[in-house]
Amino acid sequence: MTQQYSSPAGGVQPGSTLDEEAESARRALQAVRQEVAKAVVGQDAAVTGLIIALLARGHVLLEGVPGVAKTLLVRTLAAALSLETNRVQFTPDLMPGDVTGSLIYDGRSAEFSFREGPVFTNILLADEINRTPPKTQASLLEAMEERQVTVDGVSRALPDPFMVAATQNPVEYEGTYPLPEAQLDRFLLKMTLDLPGRDDEIEVIRRHGSGFDPRNLGAAGVRPVAGETDLRHAREAVSRVEVAPEVLGYIVDLVRATRSAPSFQLGVSPRGATALLNTARAWAWLSGRTFTTPDDVKALTLPALRHRVALRPEAQMDGVSVDDVLGSILATVPVPR
Repeated sequence: MTQQYSSPAGGVQPGSTLDEEAESARRALQAVRQEVAKAVVGQDAAVTGLIIALLARGHVLLEGVPGVAKTLLVRTLAAALSLETNRVQFTPDLMPGDVTGSLIYDGRSAEFSFREGPVFTNILLADEINRTPPKTQASLLEAMEERQVTVDGVSRALPDPFMVAATQNPVEYEGTYPLPEAQLDRFLLKMTLDLPGRDDEIEVIRRHGSGFDPRNLGAAGVRPVAGETDLRHAREAVSRVEVAPEVLGYIVDLVRATRSAPSFQLGVSPRGATALLNTARAWAWLSGRTFTTPDDVKALTLPALRHRVALRPEAQMDGVSVDDVLGSILATVPVPR
């Protein structure tokens, strides 16, 4: 039976004016998507996912075959947001200290000093994270969860904002180490980057034929259109987005349905429900509203939950995908209206 849903009485109705700082921040973040499009063709959903993750103080896992602009996407986003970014190429011989930093002996002072690793930045591009062994993958767990790095018993805070944007090739590719469940659960969203359509691929080739250089984003016309101040105002506005009890119930019903789905051997934890709530609120605010609707929840269900579940072996053998099962759950769980 369909539940009855109405927007919160205290919420700002569609067409109302948000406060000036929040509205300015929203326009700036919408302009970021236009800037990224100057260098990246046809990945609008991934761009939006990265912005939502920044608003919700989360991290993003980008999965796709080689050559679909995963690395370029993150670099261009950082340039448009005027944020510092570091890139780490994850390889089988990469050590944890190569990511977090380590103690270095200074012969002149006869003391050890800490040398910061590339994780001390605003956006860490963890390129091909599933090509390094689990020990090095785990070096990011504290940074992603606690926003700090502990070396030799001393904890050092990471900059704010801080986001890990990790890329990975599909796990069936040779030489990869699947991320463990504990690591996957630290990512707010998992975005899949598909191969471009015919028209988009023609545009990619045309740009390269015209001299586009992915190493020189300035020449492509990419410029900073937002910054840390915009992100701060935006985050404050997102925290004020209202969520009706019916929408909270809908989120919980979706999550609980994953735990009883016959095709899943692992369902979504309460952390996943919180992730779905936070991303839906961020998307509602980006869409110009100060309250969340069931459609916001539905729009973020796949990227927020697809990496927090595990298929049963027999479902995999039958060719069933995680997105198929989540789509079925979305189609059967009653939606408040």
